[in-house]
Amino acid sequence: MEFRHLGSSGLKISEICYGNWLTHGSQVENEAGLACVRAALDAGVTTFDTADVYANTKAETVLGEALAGQRRESIEIMTKVFGATGPRGPNDSGLSRKHIMESIHGSLKRLRTDYVDVYQAHRYDVETPLEETMQAFADVVRSGKALYIGVSEWSAEQIRAGQGLARQLGFALVSNQPQYSMLWRVIEGEVVPACRELGLSQVVWSPIAQGVLTGKYLPGQPAPEGSRATDEKGGKGAISRLMDDAILERVQKLQPIASDLGLSMAQLAVAWVLANDNVACAIVGASRPEQVADNAAAAGVKLSADVLEAIDAALGDVVVSDPALTKDSTPASRPS
Repeated sequence: MEFRHLGSSGLKISEICYGNWLTHGSQVENEAGLACVRAALDAGVTTFDTADVYANTKAETVLGEALAGQRRESIEIMTKVFGATGPRGPNDSGLSRKHIMESIHGSLKRLRTDYVDVYQAHRYDVETPLEETMQAFADVVRSGKALYIGVSEWSAEQIRAGQGLARQLGFALVSNQPQYSMLWRVIEGEVVPACRELGLSQVVWSPIAQGVLTGKYLPGQPAPEGSRATDEKGGKGAISRLMDDAILERVQKLQPIASDLGLSMAQLAVAWVLANDNVACAIVGASRPEQVADNAAAAGVKLSADVLEAIDAALGDVVVSDPALTKDSTPASRPS
């Protein structure tokens, strides 16, 4: 495993981060989730990402159980706040001071820890003054409940405003967690340049495009039984946009590239996002331990300029790169 600094901070995280968005407490049974975390630890992964909203708090509980007994100083735990949890009352979501303070307490209890390494604003909250949100995060840091603050799926403009306020309050944003893969490159035009300037790294989710970049989904054929595309608990909805024959045909063109490098297609996809020097880590999920080991093997893999060009040629016009789409991630209102 190799490690990278998170933004301009002194914190180092593993290039491969284990995340449990669609798995723990939802897609896979708890015992399988525990086995995946153990496989991540065995592979040298030290960084783990979750959120209070994943499986309506169950994912945090499973991760806390899985990491119990590990030396706390040797791992990095990242979680998030924004989404609706609990009975979904008017203050059970968003980035108000009330919700942030109540949510950090709940997350720490479920994760069985006194602090999280990175606490992230899961989305931008249009209903709360940004000053209120950043003051609450400053207080969370000063209280020792979080060591660093990050955001997720914020636009370049939102990141600039947030970092300006954070610095006035005596702390700094260190990361942004966006979707990023060979197929989805919308952060490259505006978000990445802004983050390079302001000292934030990308902590990217879906580097394998919900499994599409593994090549297991074939054009004109039904999805394999037991795959994410057949999961009615949430995976099927998340992957539906990518289950298009034009995309799947292009993805199959990546197979010879991966084979020539001695990589699986999943490893090629993860190595591709890590080739961006503003990416600190790639978040990978898994329903089986062997998937974790395969993905983790992408750490340290270097792709040449010729390989990167071949990937671009293979995917052609199915790549989405319009920077304006980053703004679509901001909800029009708080979830309820």
